[in-house]
Amino acid sequence: MSHYFSRWMFTCCVLIFIMVVIGGATRLTNSGLSIVEWKPIHGTIPPLNAAEWQEEFAKYKQYPEYQKINKGMSLEEFKGIFWWEYIHRVWGRVIGMVFLLPLLWFAVVKKVPVRTLLPFVGLFGLVCLQGFMGWFMVQSGLKDNPAVSHYRLTVHLLLALILFSLCYGMGLKHAFNINTARVSNFLTRYTSGFCVLLFVTIATGGMVAGSDAGLIYNTFPLMEGHIMPPEAFQMQPWWVNLGENPATKQFVHRMLAYATFFAGLGLVYAVWVRAPKVDAARRESLVLFVLLCCQVGLGIATLLYHVPVVLGVLHQANAVLVLAAALRLCFLQRYLM
Repeated sequence: MSHYFSRWMFTCCVLIFIMVVIGGATRLTNSGLSIVEWKPIHGTIPPLNAAEWQEEFAKYKQYPEYQKINKGMSLEEFKGIFWWEYIHRVWGRVIGMVFLLPLLWFAVVKKVPVRTLLPFVGLFGLVCLQGFMGWFMVQSGLKDNPAVSHYRLTVHLLLALILFSLCYGMGLKHAFNINTARVSNFLTRYTSGFCVLLFVTIATGGMVAGSDAGLIYNTFPLMEGHIMPPEAFQMQPWWVNLGENPATKQFVHRMLAYATFFAGLGLVYAVWVRAPKVDAARRESLVLFVLLCCQVGLGIATLLYHVPVVLGVLHQANAVLVLAAALRLCFLQRYLM
């Protein structure tokens, strides 16, 4: 039965990864507010004729994004942003079905004990929460200010990463049929700490993306000649800057990116020094190193070119690959070394 569970979980990981890519494209093309209603069932069917397109466009015109930003937009331009958000929502429904249908199959056909299925039930609950969080995020931009809350966007992104991580971890455990207690040593603690740092760094990236903070200070390595821009901590109290000051958000993301990169280099070195005979761990550490270098390069290019859609999406997608490599390395150290 374990091989069924592992294939199921790895399939979910692939779908979630694609979802993160679609979500990044939706954000960068400013398409997230193009569908102003949440219809989990009926919303699966897009407009099918000219009248339905006009009706959908008329609904969009009633909201601030059209009135304050896109006034005068043509129907064809509206279709361009509509399809990204539509694909995003439909892919979310696909993920929900891929979680639910196998769960029902295992429960009814294979009659797997409830205790065994409880973790998967929890994952499906997290999928439902993620769907709600997506709509909760969209609602924040349908009011006076036509922009989604960067706080809600970051939570939405982190929920996706948590779901990806849990599915990946469960997939690995079932693939290797792990039932033993995990090992705790220096390397496992270091790798776990690196994964936490990586999560925090990605979270600050969500804050930057959600508030368009990547469109300022498009220079590297300095921020317009400064290590830290002068206005970084002008707001009072100081901690307000972390969430509301674009200069601070970009500065913090840069510093955490540096910390993550060098922590990753330290992790690779530690694996090669402390686990010289474990070929699997060494291979995974090299994969992590290559992905980290790619991530740094993509981050710099995305900044210098003022966040083009393709580079922004690649930067977000590669962050998930870095996370996957770190999680696999952590798994190897905890259970197979």
